[in-house]
Amino acid sequence: MLGAWSGHVADVLTGADALRETIADIRRPVYVLGRDAAAQTGVRRAVACRGETRFGTDVRLYEGDRAIVGHAAPLRLDNLGDPNFRTAHRLRLACVAGAMANGIGSVEVVEAMCHAGMLGVFGAAGLPLRTVEAAIDHLTSSLSGAPFGFNLIHSPNEPDVEHGVVDLYLRHGVRLVEASAYMRLTLPLIRYRVSGIYRDTDGRVVTPNRVIAKASRVEVATRFFSPPPESFLQELVASGDITETQARLAREIPVAQDLTAEADSGGHTDNRPALGLLPTMIALRDRIQREYGYPEPLRIGAAGGIATPHAAAAAFAMGAAYVLVGSVNQSCVEAGTSQAVREMLAASEQADIAMAPAADMFEMGVKVQVLKRGTMFAMRAGRLYELYRAYDSIDEIPADERRKLEQTVFRMTFDEVLEEVRTYFLERDPTQWERARVDPKHRMALAFRWYLGQSSIWANTGEPSRTLDYQIWCGPAMGAFNAWVQDSFLAEARNRSVVTVSLNLLYGAAVLGRIQTLRSQGVILSPEQQQVLPRTLSQLEMHLP
Repeated sequence: MLGAWSGHVADVLTGADALRETIADIRRPVYVLGRDAAAQTGVRRAVACRGETRFGTDVRLYEGDRAIVGHAAPLRLDNLGDPNFRTAHRLRLACVAGAMANGIGSVEVVEAMCHAGMLGVFGAAGLPLRTVEAAIDHLTSSLSGAPFGFNLIHSPNEPDVEHGVVDLYLRHGVRLVEASAYMRLTLPLIRYRVSGIYRDTDGRVVTPNRVIAKASRVEVATRFFSPPPESFLQELVASGDITETQARLAREIPVAQDLTAEADSGGHTDNRPALGLLPTMIALRDRIQREYGYPEPLRIGAAGGIATPHAAAAAFAMGAAYVLVGSVNQSCVEAGTSQAVREMLAASEQADIAMAPAADMFEMGVKVQVLKRGTMFAMRAGRLYELYRAYDSIDEIPADERRKLEQTVFRMTFDEVLEEVRTYFLERDPTQWERARVDPKHRMALAFRWYLGQSSIWANTGEPSRTLDYQIWCGPAMGAFNAWVQDSFLAEARNRSVVTVSLNLLYGAAVLGRIQTLRSQGVILSPEQQQVLPRTLSQLEMHLP
């Protein structure tokens, strides 16, 4: 017995449905009631959400009282995660729609999340600067100062592109970036972070530009949680981008205050299990916080596999400051992709995925996780990488193999592919084509990367003649989500919106948190009473703060 309850008899509800519905109303407390003061036998278990209570192991039952055998407090959605994260980014809810490259993380995704009090990040990776600039102008105007983010992706093969993106962000006052696919820190990233740094009248170091890093390796996370490298700071001082005073201030801050522990996910991934990765990153956070004593504590979020209320509840229970959703959002109506892709994703299962060469880091052998079902992209892209490893130029590839590639994969000759490559890189990064002119292996790599790049464009535009070549970034979370929403209104892609999906994950996590509290007190719940089903947006809005 946890305590005693007294109240009006009309407030006492019985039956399996009563307990399930009371748990589901996360705005109110749950009191699971047992015997009455007369200790009658055969008293049915009941539930209440209002009444007077007295808690304690030595509490006595008086006439009219019922024993409290289980209790779960209200759990507001805005109490999930770290309040410091929500305050720092001016959010109501600790949920992020992560950047999905090529504008799949669209302005519509960002706007929807923002209006719901969550954070959306525009998928700038892979887009021309003029397209990114148009997105900045649109969101700056439509959101009127509300928080939003833009992706900053590591581009080891195109360093000038990374410099150009940072120039654009600084020029337009983009105050938050999600730094992804970084294996090492770069000068443009540090320049973005420390630009405009100053000390306020209270003596605090203020950084106008914030970085939410995404990492799955401890060594990478360590670099993000440490102060900027001294060599980069001195280089920025020498170039006039910052002053000596600003360099001194930069030694007091981490490169990223927030870091998303990226487990097995769509796109770039190390396929790390979340149950092992998140506690490791939290332990690293605590060690580095002790080492540097930052005034603002470091924070860890969770991504990769966040596709069901159970996954979100587990992440928050392990100490995640926020959850980040990726793969599932691609199947939502706001995503900047085609309806054909949305329907393919909505039909996928957890095993319908494969690893394939990454377009942006092809030569390095880096892979991305993609949808396998309904497409031959992973197999064809894998064959291209095998040929790249085996030969030093296009001319060395056996004639039969070349003919097969031209007819079934490229559907044009190598000369035609290279002409498109030349046109593309003369606008995006001329140094790449200059190198290709004198390096036949690099020329072959760019031709193969053409297919990898086009395959995602064909998917986003829904090119019907290229369905078998669609490159669709997808992790096993997509299949987990589909299994959870099976037979509900969310089973069909046309009914999925990023806000409905995100709120379902948060609401479900809150319900599961209350269920776990009751179970830990010895309350036995039936499978039906522990079930969390998808809810409509209007139903979810009743539980918003």
